[in-house]
Amino acid sequence: VTPSLPVGREGSYFQRLFSAPGGMDPYAAAASDVYQDLFGEGSYTGKGIYDVDAFEAALAGRVPDNAMLSHDLFEGVFARAGLASDVEVVEEFPARYDVAAKRQHRWTRGDWQLLPWILGHHTQSQAVPAIGLGKMLDNLRRSLLAPFTLAALGAAWLLPRPANGIAMAVLLAALALPPFLAPLFAILPRRQGLYLPKHLRMLAADLRTACAQTFFSLAFLPDQAWRMADAIARTLARLLVTRKRLLEWTTAAQSAGGPRPGLAGTYRQMAAGTLLGQAVAGAALAMAPSSWPLVLPVALLWLAAPALAFWSSQSPTAAQQTALAPDQAQALRLIARRTWRFFETFVTPAENMLPPDNFQESPKPVVAHRTSPTNIGLYFLSTVTARDFGWAGTLETVERLEATFATLDKLPRYKGHFHNWYGTLDLQPLPPDYVSSVDSGNLAGHLLALAVACEEWADAAPPESVHGVADNLLLARQALQALPAASGEGGRVLAGMLDEIAAGSNGAGGEVPPEARKRLADKAARCARELLPPSESTEIADTPELVFWIEAIGRLAQQQGRDLQGAQAGQAPALAERLRALAARARAMAMEMDFAFLLDPERKLLSIGYSLADNRLDPSCYDLLASEARLASLFAIAKGDATTRHWFRLGRTATPLGSGSALISWSGSMFEYLMPSLVMRAPAGSLLEQTNRLVVGRQQAYGAERDVPWGISESAYNARDMEFTYQYSNFGVPGLGMKRGLSENLVIAPYATGLAAMVDAPGALRNYEALAALGGSGRFGFYEALD
Repeated sequence: VTPSLPVGREGSYFQRLFSAPGGMDPYAAAASDVYQDLFGEGSYTGKGIYDVDAFEAALAGRVPDNAMLSHDLFEGVFARAGLASDVEVVEEFPARYDVAAKRQHRWTRGDWQLLPWILGHHTQSQAVPAIGLGKMLDNLRRSLLAPFTLAALGAAWLLPRPANGIAMAVLLAALALPPFLAPLFAILPRRQGLYLPKHLRMLAADLRTACAQTFFSLAFLPDQAWRMADAIARTLARLLVTRKRLLEWTTAAQSAGGPRPGLAGTYRQMAAGTLLGQAVAGAALAMAPSSWPLVLPVALLWLAAPALAFWSSQSPTAAQQTALAPDQAQALRLIARRTWRFFETFVTPAENMLPPDNFQESPKPVVAHRTSPTNIGLYFLSTVTARDFGWAGTLETVERLEATFATLDKLPRYKGHFHNWYGTLDLQPLPPDYVSSVDSGNLAGHLLALAVACEEWADAAPPESVHGVADNLLLARQALQALPAASGEGGRVLAGMLDEIAAGSNGAGGEVPPEARKRLADKAARCARELLPPSESTEIADTPELVFWIEAIGRLAQQQGRDLQGAQAGQAPALAERLRALAARARAMAMEMDFAFLLDPERKLLSIGYSLADNRLDPSCYDLLASEARLASLFAIAKGDATTRHWFRLGRTATPLGSGSALISWSGSMFEYLMPSLVMRAPAGSLLEQTNRLVVGRQQAYGAERDVPWGISESAYNARDMEFTYQYSNFGVPGLGMKRGLSENLVIAPYATGLAAMVDAPGALRNYEALAALGGSGRFGFYEALD
């Protein structure tokens, strides 16, 4: 049984400290079992595969009704248990001390409720074999450890000096022995070829964990002693006196689902144990005052135990790792707002509401009228983000999504998969006709994320973001300040108009109705055009910066006005139904993709893709976990198109990096490592989370070594074809990829910084500032690459 790794707001320091190592490695996690080794009989721990007939035959007539609370050990004694070394069951370890303590209390009651079988007060058919009896007694022994250790510690303090110190040291050594055994046996490497600095760092980490476990075990000793004594007393009373509530049971899931106790609540929950600890310490001081140097520190620790339990049970949030000051969050949001301008500008009815692949400014403006499943998926995520940040109204977002889905329904597909490339004007697949595993996986994952967003909006109408108007206003002010005319009379008048819009806006319509804000924005836009030299271009892509952002204020006011009118007209239920319909379409479109045929039948790996022209799978496969295809692998497994064994066929070759080890990818690009993480969580402490963190650090270090901003990934670069179109290739950091020649090119892709913001947001902002200083920022956000 392996503890699950925490994700999101789950997990805590307490969980990391006291649970077994998470993750799946059946070879490294295999351990000796005393009963299996000495007596040829394993122990059943509650998780396994039953032979139902054999199970019922072995236990028939052995258990009276309403008599047994803890049944795992009893079942294993009679039905017997064997170790299936290639089957691993994942179970969550409690993240809170109070939940773990309640679970231990329940287990102890169950162990002591087996007392009638231990004492042999049953018929021959119910008699417990000698080995089983030893296991049951061993459980009772463990439940008595905390009470007897506390009593022994109190007795040790009563001894004269220096015997009291020696006795206390012996007891603390006994408390520390279990957590320190593993690090002590690991001091000497078990095999040759280990990287010594890495071995020493891991050994030091294990020793720190052992010290922390000993410290917390001592702190929680009085509470554990009280709870064990309470469980034993309750069970004996119910067995011998009341015969009631023998099956009282609260699952760990129910306990964890309850409200989290605050600091005061934790002190109330642990009051009995805390008072017991203070009573033992107080009695020792009263009877042996000379022991105060030994007693007082421990008494203070016991007094602080509830605070330690409360602190160690807190869930760490991802925000703690990527904490941003308000001005930093605003700066990143403005970068995202500029990027959304690309989709506002180019995802139009002329493009059949599909996102074109790119817009090339030089040597002349050209829109690439083609799109891919990954482009479509990223457009969906961008649309959700625009609505959540308040840059687009809800009705506008729904209409955009409905129009795009109407187009997707027209596109030819193969076994549910969209083809690798389509023309956005004629909606025809582009040659060579191909289905890409990566593109399909990206789109499937993004469709599911879109479905969840639509369902959340349908269940509870999202509040208008306070950032929408403010972001447009700030960008308009920045554009105004960049003009020479800003200091003139016209510039001052326009600045006053922007101030008037800001004064009547709080981001949600504010005191000024959306219609009035729209009129103010239209007036300001006319004033802005008078400040600028006349332009012959009528293309929306050529709209001057100042005019665009002021008009964006007006468009947003119009969209918010529509939302407000719809809500006042009672159209919220109809809007919710449209959102649920979008969610259903997104889920259905994802689930229609058949990934089974993309699996290589021999290697059980995802092929790079399927050639419709040749009617065959590509012979190359994605065989690394550090790959952009792992999202497709996860989706295929979750959907049932691939078995879980497929996940373990993905290579996990690692390389020493910084203070740890990171997975190797093919080209060492940020796209391979971080693209799946847009919608695929990497649990804290997992190999993927560690790899992502170390890889971002290595990218930053490599940029510093080359004296350039960091962020290397596959992208366009400065090579053009006969039509002056930039070419595309994969680039990466040497040492992270298997591909040769990674050090020969130096192409920085700003989108890689955006991906890295999930890992190190402050560092990403600093890198964006460096890229902007080199001219990497444009009207539609940052450019594709700097070569």
